[in-house]
Amino acid sequence: MGKRFNVTGVCIPELHYMVDIGDRLKEIRELIGLGEYFTINRARQYGKTTTLKCLKNMLSDEYLVISISFEGMSRENFSDENRFSKYFLRLLYNSLKYDRQSGISKEIAEECKKKAEDEHSLMPFWKLSDFISDLCGWADKPLVLMIDEVDQAGTHELFLNFLGLLRSKYLSRTEIPTFQSVILAGVYDIKNLKLKLRKEMEHQYNSPWNIAADFNVDMSFSAQDIEGMLSDYEKDRRTGMDIGGISRLIYDYTSGYPYLVSRICKLTDEAVSRKPEFSAKIPWTQEGIMDAVGMLLRKPNTLFDDMIKHLAEYPELNTILHNILFNGAEYSFYAYNTAMNIGVMFGFLKESDGKTVVANRIFEMHLYQYYLSEETVKADHPFFPTGYNSQFIKNGWLDMDLVMEKFLEYYTDIYRDADQKFVEKQGRKLFLLYLRPIINGTGNFYVEAQTRDETHTDIVVDYLGRQSVIEIKIWHGPKYNEEGEQQLIDYLDLYHLDKGYLLTFSFNKKKQPGKKEVHIQGKRLFEITV
Repeated sequence: MGKRFNVTGVCIPELHYMVDIGDRLKEIRELIGLGEYFTINRARQYGKTTTLKCLKNMLSDEYLVISISFEGMSRENFSDENRFSKYFLRLLYNSLKYDRQSGISKEIAEECKKKAEDEHSLMPFWKLSDFISDLCGWADKPLVLMIDEVDQAGTHELFLNFLGLLRSKYLSRTEIPTFQSVILAGVYDIKNLKLKLRKEMEHQYNSPWNIAADFNVDMSFSAQDIEGMLSDYEKDRRTGMDIGGISRLIYDYTSGYPYLVSRICKLTDEAVSRKPEFSAKIPWTQEGIMDAVGMLLRKPNTLFDDMIKHLAEYPELNTILHNILFNGAEYSFYAYNTAMNIGVMFGFLKESDGKTVVANRIFEMHLYQYYLSEETVKADHPFFPTGYNSQFIKNGWLDMDLVMEKFLEYYTDIYRDADQKFVEKQGRKLFLLYLRPIINGTGNFYVEAQTRDETHTDIVVDYLGRQSVIEIKIWHGPKYNEEGEQQLIDYLDLYHLDKGYLLTFSFNKKKQPGKKEVHIQGKRLFEITV
């Protein structure tokens, strides 16, 4: 069986190319050595579960690790202390029974089973607490408890009481045996469990996990991490790829989100490489990576499913994302703002230089597609140019000159008399609504976050690996226009292009709509004014 990229994002030795997370594991081990209790709360598919598996293997020389998961735990198990305690003991037994580590005898494991299955005696939390102390006292090594998928328990008050039990034992750990460390893993931070509690229970929330240490280990992948993984791949496959360049490109699109990194690599290796157009060349090029990005965006996945679900659940988060993407809105980041906090927790937003920004380019592209699709459905007229979209494809390539010319006609026909404030606010959205059906299915676009504000935007269109840069701006006089031209020239240098496009929305009554091509600093600028 050949090696494959692991789409969970971390490591499965022998079977998958993997990012080396050894330094991260050492950081976590230091917390455990200090006896800290903490939560690994990261967004969906961020490698939490596989990190715990790798961590368990790493700790086995010094600790006895009990690793359990609340995934699939039924509501009935949270109905009272007895049911919860016995289910918890069953999970402990299963972990101990199938674990090859020494430190807990078979007899002790069977004692867990016996107490879990005893129908004639009750197991309230105080008895569970006593048994945990006995278990930790009997063990030959310090015990570390890992609980994955704690979100499954987040809507239940009883779970908060269980956290209170662990907290009480933690505070008495110098007198009574207990776990060396407890690690909870899930999307929701324990401090944010009140977001999942029913309204009538919120008043009972009293931060039972305030003993927890801050978990500041960066679980995202750097460009260097990706480069290390691709270097291992290159040693086996000898493709001749530019390892550094491809690593930076993947990072530029993902910002190191583990699932997205692994998924792009997997698609490039397994799907793009099989396409007829790549039969005579390697897929590990800019064109191949862009093809993989397109595949990722076109096919549903649980990560995108969750994003759309949460936008409906949290309207304020939805508003923030929409305003950032389409209105160039800037929000100062404030961790205690509920919507921003939720966005960061789910991995959709992040803080950058004190501002609230979308977490990565892939998420931006997905959100643009989602919002534009919603807008198209609600519109009372078509948001696409008259005629067949094939008219824009010449010899297999996108004719961007014609795209811009037809937008001039399209806008003039439909929005010539539109209110100025409407166009100032909606101009870029109108162009993207026009552009989307032309490139949909074959090409992609994204907006350069550094230039996205209320007055101008730089859009990068990728069509079969060939890129075009379009600057969209509002007319504010000749000087501002010259600044826009220079901005576009700078981006053309960045993308190694000699031609770019400038789309200006003008409300100057003396300004005539039209097109022209100008030559500045060795670059050709195709300018459209509407």
